[in-house]
Amino acid sequence: MTSAQLVQQAIQTASPLSTQQNAALSQLVDQLTPIQQAWVSGYLSAISQSNTLSLPTAAEPTAQAELTILVGSQTGNAKSIATKLHEQASSHGLAVKLVNMSDYKPAKLKKEQFVAIVVSTHGEGDAPDDAITLHKFLYGKKAPKLDGLKYSVLALGDSSYEFYCKTGHDFDQRLAELGASRLSDIVECDVDFEESADAWVDASLALFDEQLKQINGDANNSQSPVVPFTGLAANAAASSSAYSRNTPFSAELLANQKITSRNSSKDVRHIELSLEDSDISYQAGDALGVWFDNDPQLVDKLLALLSIEESQTVDFEGQQISIKTALVKHFELTQLHPGFIEKYAQFNANDELAALLADKAALRSFVTERQVIDVVSQYPVAKDSSITAEQLVASLRKISPRLYSIASAQAEVEEEVHLTVAVVEYEAYGERHLGGASGFLAHRADDESITGINIYVEENSNFRLPQDNDTNVIMIGPGTGIAPFRAFLQQREANEAEGKNWLFFGNQHFIDDFLYQSELISYRDSGLLTRLDVAFSRDQEQKVYVQDRIKEQGEELFQWLSSGAHLYICGDGNRMAKDVHQALISVVCEHGKQSIEQAEEFLDNLREQRKYQKDVY
Repeated sequence: MTSAQLVQQAIQTASPLSTQQNAALSQLVDQLTPIQQAWVSGYLSAISQSNTLSLPTAAEPTAQAELTILVGSQTGNAKSIATKLHEQASSHGLAVKLVNMSDYKPAKLKKEQFVAIVVSTHGEGDAPDDAITLHKFLYGKKAPKLDGLKYSVLALGDSSYEFYCKTGHDFDQRLAELGASRLSDIVECDVDFEESADAWVDASLALFDEQLKQINGDANNSQSPVVPFTGLAANAAASSSAYSRNTPFSAELLANQKITSRNSSKDVRHIELSLEDSDISYQAGDALGVWFDNDPQLVDKLLALLSIEESQTVDFEGQQISIKTALVKHFELTQLHPGFIEKYAQFNANDELAALLADKAALRSFVTERQVIDVVSQYPVAKDSSITAEQLVASLRKISPRLYSIASAQAEVEEEVHLTVAVVEYEAYGERHLGGASGFLAHRADDESITGINIYVEENSNFRLPQDNDTNVIMIGPGTGIAPFRAFLQQREANEAEGKNWLFFGNQHFIDDFLYQSELISYRDSGLLTRLDVAFSRDQEQKVYVQDRIKEQGEELFQWLSSGAHLYICGDGNRMAKDVHQALISVVCEHGKQSIEQAEEFLDNLREQRKYQKDVY
């Protein structure tokens, strides 16, 4: 018998009602949801057993405590972890919602009871763009007392940097200062974050599960049935593809073209990959994750220096594989980190390395200038000592995929994806060095032994073209920062967008380094590019950068911004993006007749409205 039939039966068998009352109650039942009907059925059943139970004066359902997961992500790693916690909490029957920090109204925080924060740190301790507003609110004068809040924080970062996981620690510390209670100590995750993140998800789920069910169980300890919860996935990332970081797609390399001249000091490649039969889709502004193999020759040299036979086996995720396979496929060799120095020093007993470990600033400088091979070459293991294959892999981090801004619009290239890759290549300590992923893509990916390049799409919802095609856009992308703007222009052309497009591009030399020159000139001549301002820093005695062009065109630039244009920056986050931001402050001050504080607020307002977006690295 259905809930509605039970209720109708209860109406007929309860104390007599008038015809008018019966009709009114029947009409009400027809308007109720199945859950509401079940509640009424249980209520009427209780009436038949007790004449002391009376109808509540307010028919409002009991408020349910829920878990709010707030995520701030620069590259997508934090988002993937937060999504995993959300999915598992939902499957456990918890009331849960997942919200990107950029979509969260900070004033709501004082009403929250349970919050899980997953946030990354990038650059020199900077918060990701989508976390800036909430971060500023918590440290501002309007931050409320949070005595009723319980929370847990997962912080992501890179231990090679000085301010490791700083943003996560900022949130953890400030919430406690405002009276909130930690359910667990903050957990830090390095670049190889999977194991630590999974442990945090499991532990947090257990804590929140206990807390929520205890509160909601107590709140509903009555004659009325407890309504099961369903997860509310507000703003959760939903991918239509079966491929991800952990299950990548093996793509065929279609093109590998150098787009700087032979005289350039830079080697920049235009890479094209096939997505045929993958059903992978992406949007302009997204990034592509690329898994890569280390150079086998580099591995051979490292093993020779350490006197380790390549056939020796090591345990990798429960399987025995050769040390050479492990180093080629699974462990980081080209990005050095402090943890390797610490562990390698234990096998080496070198006074210089020991002194380096005591000086954190010197250690950070040391690791940014070297690869693993350099340390082993400069500080060989003593003759009366040795390092085993297992000890070597225990000192290394697992390989992490590299993220590249996608340089194509799918509306233009269909079952392809394009990248603009600057090859990391330099001479140091008597040896030629190549970057891990860039060296792989430029020099080894088309080798016959490579059957495919493992890739996945990393959604970047914080770097999107305006939905209104009539909106003007300003794009600032020197060097390989041009990549997403090539995609933007292709997409704007496909959309037949009426909005104007203004691009600032810069590099060292016009002749050698004007990336996608013919395409950009063609777009300018066709009218798709309303304005193209370029800065080639080494073509004259005094260096000129994009920030100089921004100041030169400040009056018109401010007019565009004041009229609703969207502003985008892509490229180096440590120097260029900061210099460009300062140039924008100068423009707003001068042409908007504003103080520095007002100019900062002007740009903050643009960012909060998603009219000022950055894709920096």
